[in-house]
Order: sequence, then structure tokens, then C-alpha cells
Amino acid sequence: MSAKANTANIRMKLYSPTEKEEWDKFVTGSKNGTFLLYRDFIEYHGNRFNDYSLMFYRNDKLMALLPGHISGKDFHSHMGLTYAGLIMGGQTTASDVLEIFKQLTHIFRHQGIKRIVYKAIPHIYHRQPAEEDLYALHYYKAVISERKIASCIYMDNKPPYSPLRKRGVNKAMGGGLAVEKSEGWPQFWQVLSSYLKEKYDADPVHSLEEIIYLKDKFPRNIHLYIVLSPQKDIVGGTIVFETETVARIQYIVSTTEGKRMGATDFLIDHIINKAFPDKAYFDYGTSLGDDDYGLNTNLMHSKEGFGARAIVFDTYTIHL
Repeated sequence: MSAKANTANIRMKLYSPTEKEEWDKFVTGSKNGTFLLYRDFIEYHGNRFNDYSLMFYRNDKLMALLPGHISGKDFHSHMGLTYAGLIMGGQTTASDVLEIFKQLTHIFRHQGIKRIVYKAIPHIYHRQPAEEDLYALHYYKAVISERKIASCIYMDNKPPYSPLRKRGVNKAMGGGLAVEKSEGWPQFWQVLSSYLKEKYDADPVHSLEEIIYLKDKFPRNIHLYIVLSPQKDIVGGTIVFETETVARIQYIVSTTEGKRMGATDFLIDHIINKAFPDKAYFDYGTSLGDDDYGLNTNLMHSKEGFGARAIVFDTYTIHL
């Protein structure tokens, strides 16, 4: 598939595996791409999604990428990823992005696509300002169809901990807990799976095989930290997804003993102040629940006790 805009000489091409090297190289040099947007990460889902990722060229020079897939009559960017909006090069301008969206809406209409469902890349993951797509979404009458609230710390201006969080950290230190980086993925996964099954009757989003595959593909970006009791039992742990600007918690768990001893407070304090103090942001993840506001208020309150404050992960829909 390819097409040219009348005024901008922009060509849109459907991604194929022969362009993997070109895709990944562009993500590396882009102003808002992260390791989640490399092909090895996008494609770990296997056959769960009908990939329909797009590449945009001006005069044969690659200027933008859009990870995506087709589901029914909808184009998604991309349901299998936390975020997956337009990946832009350093020279990509607002006019370029408007022309890209002009092509998307025009060509998709002719293909019978009814909706563009677009997950914007949150600004904390940008290496340079990269919100040209948000203006284009507004111009093409997109509506915010989903908004997830997440908790984030701006590391250069961290608020102080609440007294409750301070007590948790001090209790863990006094109880002899220790935090260490680990390669004990099977042992942690057993603790995590047991916790999720008991509390939510659910399984982890990733299988153990999937997370080990991703860890092996991205050893500089995916890390496991565990909390050990004085008897060397795992009483807590978390996975951290590291990008250039952000340390993000992907999973976090604490056993009954760990909760009693302050393991979670101790672990988060370690991630913020010892493991990743030089990151621009700490992303503590979303706190979705079933209260009157669609939140897990207790979880959010706990995160706010570390000084985390709200950012949003938005999904936009353009009705065609």
C-alpha cells in the first residue's frame, strides 16, 4: 500500500519484515520512541494481532512510523502496547504530521476503515517535544475515548514522603529486609502468579516465557528487583521497564510477610533513590479500580504518599 499527498509528497507504506532494521534504527534516533516500539517488542504477541504498521516517507526519506493493527473495521495503534502513537524523527514538523493524518483519514475511508483508535505516547517518554500528533488529532476531530490516570514523580523535584510511607521504609530497614537486582525470574513469577490468583483470580499479562524472551531481547531495559527477608525468602519484587527518560514499574507484588514488614515501601524507595535516581521521571503506573471515579483510591493514595502525582495515558478516536 502506498499513496501520495497532493501537496506534501509524503508516501505511506505498509510495514513488512524486510524493513525491520530500518524501523528499529528510526526508533533509536526518533524524538519520542522507546524500546517498546522496536519490532521485537511489538511482535512478541505473535498472532494475537493482525499487524498493520505504517511507515511514512518524504522523497524516500523516512520521517515517521505508526505501529498498529486492524481489528474488524478499526485501526488501532496498538492494543498490545501501553502506548503506540506516531513515532517522529527530529526533523518531522507539525505540517508533516498534519499531512500524515490527512493521508490516514483519506486512505482508511477508501479502505472501509470506520475508526482510528490512537494511543498517544505520554510526554514523559519524549526525548524532545513531540506533541504534533495531538494537534493533528484535534484538527481531525478526534475525541478522547479513554483516559487512564497514572502516578508519576518528577525526579528533579520530588515531594517528601508521607509519614506512613516513611514508617514503612524504616520498618523494613529495621526488620533486616534487603533489595537486590535479580535474575531469579521463575521464582519471582511463582510469587507473582500466586499473589494475582489469590487476590484477583487472574494471571500476569505476560507469561514467564514471554517476559524472559523480552528480557533477553532488551537486557538494558527490563530489570527484576526482589525484596529478601533475613532468611533469604522472596517477600516482594517488581519489574522495571527502563527508557532513556523513565523508570516504570510494570509489576509489583508483596507477600503477606512482606506487607507486614514494609517490603513494598522499601522496594519503591530503592527504585527511586538508589536504582534509578538519574532518570527524569518515575512512572508508578495506573491505579484503575471500581470506585465511583473508576479508580483504586487506596492504591493511588499509597502512590501519592511517595510524592507521585497524576499524568494521563490517553486514547483518541477519529470516527471516519
